[in-house]
Amino acid sequence: MPIDSPSVMGLPTWLFYDHPEAYVRAFDVAGKKWSIVVSTAPHFFIGGNDNALWALLVGVLFSFGAAGYLQMIVTRSRRIQMLVDERTMQLRTANQDLVADIAARKHAEQELQLRDRAIEASANAIIITSAEGPDYGIEYVNPAFERITGYAEEEALGRNIDFLWQRDSEQPGIEELRACLQEQREGQAVMRNYRKDGTLLWSDMYIAPVRDDYGRVSHYVIAQYDITATKRYESELEFQTNRDSLTGLANRTLLRDRLSQAISYAYRYNHPIWVLFIDLDRFKFVNDTLGHQAGDILLKAVASRMNSVVRDTDTISRMGGDEFVVVLPERTDSGLSTSIVRRLMDAIAQPLTIEGHEFFISSSVGVSVYPADGVEPETLIKHADIAMYRAKETGRNNFQFYTSEMNERALERLRIEGDLRLAIERDEFLLYYQPQVDLVSKKIIGVEALIRWQHPELGMVPPARFISLAEETGLIVPIGNWVIREACRQSKVWQDEGFIGLRTAVNLSARQFAQQNLVQSIQDALTATSLLPASLEIELTESLVMADVEQAIGILRDMKTLGVQLSIDDFGTGYSSLSYLKRFPIDVLKIDRSFVNDITTDPDDAAIVTSIISLAHSLRLSVIAEGVETREQLDYLQQHGCDQIQGYFFSRPVTAEVMTQMLRDGTRLQLTDDQPA
Repeated sequence: MPIDSPSVMGLPTWLFYDHPEAYVRAFDVAGKKWSIVVSTAPHFFIGGNDNALWALLVGVLFSFGAAGYLQMIVTRSRRIQMLVDERTMQLRTANQDLVADIAARKHAEQELQLRDRAIEASANAIIITSAEGPDYGIEYVNPAFERITGYAEEEALGRNIDFLWQRDSEQPGIEELRACLQEQREGQAVMRNYRKDGTLLWSDMYIAPVRDDYGRVSHYVIAQYDITATKRYESELEFQTNRDSLTGLANRTLLRDRLSQAISYAYRYNHPIWVLFIDLDRFKFVNDTLGHQAGDILLKAVASRMNSVVRDTDTISRMGGDEFVVVLPERTDSGLSTSIVRRLMDAIAQPLTIEGHEFFISSSVGVSVYPADGVEPETLIKHADIAMYRAKETGRNNFQFYTSEMNERALERLRIEGDLRLAIERDEFLLYYQPQVDLVSKKIIGVEALIRWQHPELGMVPPARFISLAEETGLIVPIGNWVIREACRQSKVWQDEGFIGLRTAVNLSARQFAQQNLVQSIQDALTATSLLPASLEIELTESLVMADVEQAIGILRDMKTLGVQLSIDDFGTGYSSLSYLKRFPIDVLKIDRSFVNDITTDPDDAAIVTSIISLAHSLRLSVIAEGVETREQLDYLQQHGCDQIQGYFFSRPVTAEVMTQMLRDGTRLQLTDDQPA
């Protein structure tokens, strides 16, 4: 192959041939430029470097071998690393699963421990019983069970739960629990349980079956909730709904329910029912004099007394204030008779001491009968109420059965009450005056002011028809104040005409006496009319001042400082003692007409009158006998030293005009055997 051939097997020649670099040297010789170029022809590179070539080949082969070995090692390492990574990942995953499993187990253990602690700490009792055997023995109770029931754990284990209700086995809840056990289901029941000390424990009990892995019931768990306080609260609500808060008696709601039930039973068996409407006489006086606290004590005592004499089937209800209703259904073993009413009235009338004061409280009772007087509860109560007012009108402290005529009287009473409220505004009241005569001089020395009502339609209405109604409604206070002012005004007229020694007497009611401003109202009347205080006499009943002696003494002394005269009216009908009478700053005793009526025929009444006259004179008091209607009565009073009389024998009550004329005429007591002066 030529050396200068351009290629060898298509490869460039420079790759296989060495081309030494030519040597060129330029120099000047004899002033001319000369160049010497020395070069060699290209030669094949192996020719002079075979050792190097072999070394190269060996190196290349070694390099390829080493590279292959390294590649093999790298590949194997990579496979190992991948395997290690895979196993590491598997280990990491397994470790994570293990950690999660451990955490889950720990959490489950914590939950179990929490449940155990929660059961132990629960405020409600937890009971676990076996589902095997007929006794369903208790296997576990928590501390709350011990606290709630009083039974220790060892006292409950192995026992049937029925020991909690002891002998009280007639409960619907027991049947429900037994049904739950037999049917292996959940259930709930409200039970009366009993603590170890025997006290009642109301429980709300929930029962549920516990099943094993095969679905079989192995145990029962019972949650017992103490609802005693809730039941007590429910009872209190029921009591407040159906009972009077003061006396514990049935209220209006429960009364109507009981009466309706009694009517249904009576209709079915054709039995009668008595409905009693009871009102306490003079209860307002106790309230007004001693206060509402004393009144409450009295009401509770009366309620207790009535409860002690009625039967279990009877119902006593407080309607409000001092009014009670008693329902007396007939029983097969005993009928109804007035003796039952008498027993109630006698029980109420027993003496009662309140704050050191002894009271005698009577009652007025109205009776209606089913079905004659009504077939509805409201009708029977209404008619008994009407009969009660009739009992009051006939003197109180008695009972009356309802009649149809009473309904007309009740309607009239309602009409009178409405008109009475307007009577003062319409100036319909007027005063009559009954003279009081001195038995020595036979002259008129005083008058008693007596109210009359000139009704525009009913005409002259006597006090008996409206005074008791005025007391019940409280209208007696403004009416009484009007009487005092009018009596003072008329007395001033007589005083101005020269009748200086004439005394005008005015009665005070219990409600007036209880006024806080009583003394001031009397002072205002005296001041407004410019009347001399000695010309006014205030009359108080014996029972009124004896209700609260110390308070009465204080009020009487305050009135006495005004300069007015004081007298005890109806003396002998109450229960005054001499020691109290001596302390009262009074001027006059008035002998009640009930003693004067039979003074000539009843030795006892005559003796009482004589004793009163003697007692009054020993205390330096004047004595007036009221209700004197016959000469025989007058003679007896004169013979025994009575100072003054008042009654029809001398004069009926007359108008102010007639009384003025009698004073001007100097009218005197005329007796047929009187000797001329």
